[in-house]
Amino acid sequence: MKRPGLFEGIAVAFIASAAGSAIFVILTSLFSGGSVFRFLIAGLSFAYVVYLLARSNERTGRVTAVGSWFVTAIAAWIFAPSMLIYITIHLILLWLIRSLYFYNSVLSALADLGLSGFALIAAIWAWSASNSLFLAFWCFFLVQALFVLIPRHWTKAMANRASETAYLGGISATATNRDQFETAHAAAERALRKLMASGGSK
Repeated sequence: MKRPGLFEGIAVAFIASAAGSAIFVILTSLFSGGSVFRFLIAGLSFAYVVYLLARSNERTGRVTAVGSWFVTAIAAWIFAPSMLIYITIHLILLWLIRSLYFYNSVLSALADLGLSGFALIAAIWAWSASNSLFLAFWCFFLVQALFVLIPRHWTKAMANRASETAYLGGISATATNRDQFETAHAAAERALRKLMASGGSK
């Protein structure tokens, strides 16, 4: 299966943001806001986990991954002392599953961890600046969509770039050597013609 692209990630971000904000409005009319928000975070997190597993080429350990997510999510619901810690736990769960199913390099996983942290900061900033849940979700999932730009094999990607640079450098060196040879060849021909002309005049 082909790895998800950036435009697909943007579409997922928009759908998740619209659905999350709409569900929050509906449920807050029936239940308390804090419980609804925790339920919404868990629901969107699980939906995103399902999306990641569906778009991954790795087929092993999916039941274990989903089961571990449920156990950790329930523990977070019961024991997380604050909303920020609760959100951070779900963010770490997303990062772990994406690292396991989309990367084969520690550097790639660390880059994804940085991206996830930036996504959380962007969501908090959007919420504090606009007080809009839609914009908070939109900023979060939009930044998360950038994970497709992180190479699966970071070391292999660096090696490929080095090979391309060496190849282009070799082409440049070959072209320079060819130009030098042609210049020397032309100079030798001119010298030979002058020598023959001076010999003929004698």
